Amino acid sequence: MTTLKPKTSFMALMALFAALAAAAGPAHGQMPAALGFSDDSTQVAATHRAAGGRKAARGGGVRRTGLPLPRFASLRATKVNLRAGPGVRYPVEWVYQRRGLPVMITAEFDAWRKVRDWRGTVGWIHRSMLTGKRTVIATGREVVLRRKPSADSPAVARAEAGVIARVLVCEADWCRIQAGGISGWGRRAALWGTLPEETIK
Repeated sequence: MTTLKPKTSFMALMALFAALAAAAGPAHGQMPAALGFSDDSTQVAATHRAAGGRKAARGGGVRRTGLPLPRFASLRATKVNLRAGPGVRYPVEWVYQRRGLPVMITAEFDAWRKVRDWRGTVGWIHRSMLTGKRTVIATGREVVLRRKPSADSPAVARAEAGVIARVLVCEADWCRIQAGGISGWGRRAALWGTLPEETIK
């Protein structure tokens, strides 16, 4: 049976988080520049300039999306900054390095989205760094993927903690997900990235 593994092992990922947090210092958790992480300020500044031009042209501010809150999105890029507030003047508290990681959007302010990740970390990300593509991350030690949404159905694969998968369908207690070219049904409780009882088709 195939076992799906995260690109970076979950334990190694947590060790990296701990090392970076220690190096960041107690002030606000900002990543040291010496580590070579990229910053989103250039792209965000360009987006702000474009938005400013549109704002002046129509004589109004940046409108909110009107989409329901909370809702889920995923990271568009391989390196995304999580900031302390909604703007580039706020310090970077974390740098995500996993494209497709699901986040929950809990608030909106102009072009910025307040998000929470699967560990409970909260911060602000520019909307250009997010996409509406739905993904989940395996949070159970091992998630068994089955052929049908039933505990009696044959297993087709196992997903280790930290695996990110695309959401195909969610109904009741089960979600059909796809990762590494393999799809199967996993229990919603072991996958973070959907609202309780949310139906996804």
